[in-house]
Amino acid sequence: MRQPDRIVRLNTVLARTGLSRSTIYRKIAEGTFPAQLRISVNGAGWRESDLDRWVADPVRWRPEEEAGHGR
Repeated sequence: MRQPDRIVRLNTVLARTGLSRSTIYRKIAEGTFPAQLRISVNGAGWRESDLDRWVADPVRWRPEEEAGHGR
């Protein structure tokens, strides 16, 4: 059975990538880093699988097709 995709918060993203908060948000705006998901009124997080893909190849990372996550 496939493991569910975990949602990770900003502190985990900062630790895994070594990027600063401002760099992460700049890269999201440029489309070169996974966008966060709204998980509550005041909370957001990232799919761990998207983060794993970015860490594996940050230079060539591009968003998956919308259908890839069933949105």
